[in-house]
Amino acid sequence: MSSLQDARSSPSSFPADLPADPAPVESPLSPAPQLAQASRALWVATLSLMAAYMQNPAPAHRLLLARRIARNFDTLGRQECFAPGCRATFARLARRWQARAEQLTPEGPAPRRGWFARLFPARY
Repeated sequence: MSSLQDARSSPSSFPADLPADPAPVESPLSPAPQLAQASRALWVATLSLMAAYMQNPAPAHRLLLARRIARNFDTLGRQECFAPGCRATFARLARRWQARAEQLTPEGPAPRRGWFARLFPARY
């Protein structure tokens, strides 16, 4: 017999109730460190969106970027992995960027009054 078989057959060195070849056990990471890492990545992505906002002069693109930045700050403000003061700052920034997005929202087209208003503009 080989030494491995001898060790398995020996009651003193190898308990009988354990399987001979146990399957490797994978220990999943706790969700808290993964969430903290994802939150930090979202923070870095938000900073890059803010840089893109400053470099982009197109109002439509700035509107979309401001909306995304506001949503990201709102998400960051609800994450438990940040300190309460940091979460409050994120919430304040979310409100600020939401207000900026609302300022960039184009006003709807002027309501049409029809052909009659075109014929008699002084009346309407």
